[in-house]
Amino acid sequence: METFVVVTSARTQMVDITSKIRESVKKIGMPDGLCTVFIPHTTAAVTINENADPDVVYDMIKQVNKIVPFEDGYRHAEGNSAAHIKAGMFGSSAQIIVEDGSLMLGTWQGVYFCEFDGPRKRKVYVKVT
Repeated sequence: METFVVVTSARTQMVDITSKIRESVKKIGMPDGLCTVFIPHTTAAVTINENADPDVVYDMIKQVNKIVPFEDGYRHAEGNSAAHIKAGMFGSSAQIIVEDGSLMLGTWQGVYFCEFDGPRKRKVYVKVT
C-alpha cells in the first residue's frame, strides 16, 4: 500500500490526483490487478471524471454546492454537515483496473480528490490487489 498527502486551498475543491496514483501503482510494483483509491476522511471523497476541460470541475463544484448548500439549517454542531453529505454522495473509494502497470482509465478520465471542508491536509491510500 502507498499513501500520499493532498493539500487543499479552498472549502470546496477538486484536485486531479491521477499522476500521484500512477506513481503509487509504479512503486507498489504489481503489474496487473485492481487499484483501490481510498479517502480516510468523512468530509472528502474521490471520483473519476473528465480531466481534459477544467470547466467540468467548475461545473461539478457549482452544481454540488447548489444541491447541498453550505447553510441549510443543519443540526450537526460542528457546522460542516454539507461537507459530510457531499462526501457521502461522491463516495470514499474508487477502483481502477491495472494492466501491464498502467491504469486502465478512458482517454478523457482522471481521478479527483474532492475536498468539501477545506482547506486541509488530507491522506489518500492506494492499494493494488
